[in-house]
Amino acid sequence: MEASEDGKIKVTVNGPYLVSGALPLARQTIVADDDGESVAWSEGERYHQHPHYALCRCGASHTKPFCDGSHMSAAFDGTETAVRAPYDELAEDIVGPDLILRDEVVLCADARFCHRAGGAWNLVKQEGEEAVETVRAEAELCPSGRYTAIDRETGERHEPDLPLSVGIVADPHEGVAGPLWVRGGVPVESADGHVYEVRNRVTLCRCGGSSNKPFCDGTHLEAGFHDDE
Repeated sequence: MEASEDGKIKVTVNGPYLVSGALPLARQTIVADDDGESVAWSEGERYHQHPHYALCRCGASHTKPFCDGSHMSAAFDGTETAVRAPYDELAEDIVGPDLILRDEVVLCADARFCHRAGGAWNLVKQEGEEAVETVRAEAELCPSGRYTAIDRETGERHEPDLPLSVGIVADPHEGVAGPLWVRGGVPVESADGHVYEVRNRVTLCRCGGSSNKPFCDGTHLEAGFHDDE
């Protein structure tokens, strides 16, 4: 079964994410190096593909990543608070000699790919091919789309080639489960019918604690969120 171009994710009122269009679902693990820096992604377990499925966003389901109705007994407040303006209107530019690093900090899901080699925000100000390639790599690995690397000369945005799919993020170095990694330009529709800006990569909260719902803000780290609870 192939993902449909009509695939989308619907946020429900104080309830789960309803996924349609046979979007593939798989575990996506943050790989850390010996220094604990996030350096790559590793795809793991693939879940049985269905045309429609419901994913937990309250953090209380006993059948994670799927919804089991626990949001009702937990009296989950899933009110969406994210600003609805486009990314380019909200992000700030860090301008370097070769690249512009566009940054919308509110979207940060604390995956930490940007920390390597002194931080993408510092590297972008340096000259040389090595710095450029590292900044590009760090920005493209960012699951939330907080960072975008843009070529100063051509205006080209460097984006990873991501399939239409949903990833269940695991962060073993920090000992937590992470957000939903929505990939390839899947529309996300709010409970009131607003369609958020369609982007190549966004992260959706699934611990229930984000202050930027439906998007992840890294709360799963401080909350110690786990899949097996």
